[in-house]
Amino acid sequence: MSATLTTAERRLSAAYDAYHLARSRTTVVADLYAKAMGEHYPADAAPSSSLDLPLLHLMTRRLGLRPGDRLIDLGCGTGGTGLWLARATGARLVGIDISPVAVRIAAARTNDFVPANRAAFRVGTVRATGLPTSYADGLVCVDALGPAGDRGQALHEMHRILRPGARAVITRAISHTAGTRWRGQVQKAGFGIDHVDERPHEPRIWRTLYRLWLAHADKLRHELGDAQAESMLVEAGRMLPTLDQRRAVALTLQRR
Repeated sequence: MSATLTTAERRLSAAYDAYHLARSRTTVVADLYAKAMGEHYPADAAPSSSLDLPLLHLMTRRLGLRPGDRLIDLGCGTGGTGLWLARATGARLVGIDISPVAVRIAAARTNDFVPANRAAFRVGTVRATGLPTSYADGLVCVDALGPAGDRGQALHEMHRILRPGARAVITRAISHTAGTRWRGQVQKAGFGIDHVDERPHEPRIWRTLYRLWLAHADKLRHELGDAQAESMLVEAGRMLPTLDQRRAVALTLQRR
């Protein structure tokens, strides 16, 4: 572990451990993601996020990585995003996640994408990766930037571990009432904003997925257990009414 976890981070780590362990025993969650994303579902990456094929192709273009460059997948989960990009670009990958279970699963998947010496996974947080300063040539963070109160720390850590001129691609859902406050936040961390790519189809993916979770509640309880299924169903019920007020974007930031 790269840093002592806060109480909230310990709870988050335990929750993700339980989720990834439950999901590893069944295909039901992957099947519902695939149904929601349709032809854009990246089956080999097997995401638990908004990651789809258009986003993977966008990140490949925006990062501009060369073979041998070092890529960080921050909040990597079970590794699909970073491993897919490492295979596509020839980069060397370091994945960071708060869940030890996710890190173990990600490491076990490496040989499906790249040689074992091209990828490593370690436990850490978005605010404290434990990586050296100016270490990486690119970074991705898909749906893992964290709550509003933690985003400044996460952005400063990204800035610290990237070399000058390196790019980060971050996905965010921004409330329509938030205005441009996020711009000041990323600029305060030392980043320039290279691109803001709109993802207008993303709320539709989440709407379809959440409705699928609710429609398959009994199957989720049977396959994942009551606790994990209930967590997903509560999320679906909470988030569905908010989707029309959210703007999904992929931000490409350059480390100044």
